[in-house]
Amino acid sequence: MIIPLIALLTAALSVGASAAGDVYTVVKGDSMWKIAVRYEVGLSELIDANPQIKNPALIYPGDRIAIPERSSLLSLEDEVIRLTNVERTKRGLSPLAKNWELCRVARYKSEDMLNRGYFAHTSPTYGSPFDMMESFGLRFTAAAENIAYGQRTPAEVMNAWMNSPGHRSNILSGNVSEIGVGVAKKSNGTLYWTQMFIRPAR
Repeated sequence: MIIPLIALLTAALSVGASAAGDVYTVVKGDSMWKIAVRYEVGLSELIDANPQIKNPALIYPGDRIAIPERSSLLSLEDEVIRLTNVERTKRGLSPLAKNWELCRVARYKSEDMLNRGYFAHTSPTYGSPFDMMESFGLRFTAAAENIAYGQRTPAEVMNAWMNSPGHRSNILSGNVSEIGVGVAKKSNGTLYWTQMFIRPAR
């Protein structure tokens, strides 16, 4: 199944379990936030993976920080981004830049749908996609979301989205400039897909 959602926001209009990965040794000038950004992981995940750091605001040169392994589904997410940009460039549209923070939000959305047993744009946990993006600190003037589940590969889900007018419109929108994709995998192998788009507010 697939469902599209788009919102263009202007001043007047609104339409609508990780295993440990690397270990990093802290150097002078580091902070947990800087390390999180460097490794493209959420700050909360980084803090949770390092219970030995009693005060995350105080880290010192020589401290060893465990970096949570990024999603094992990352290659699927990156392939959806690549295929999205193939569709856009074939039509003379600018490719979308990958936004790792938006990918993180999209991954949370897919995991939420899987864990909470629903399939909808509005989450019982996070609210609307736009509320969710904002709660994770993202600011935008335009945003859209596509969701799907059951497709087995990036090519399958992109084919489904491109054959649905609403999803296709989101993928080919000239109103957005960045993309995030998140995938979650159920124990029976079913994949949940979330594709989020934004034009950041500058």
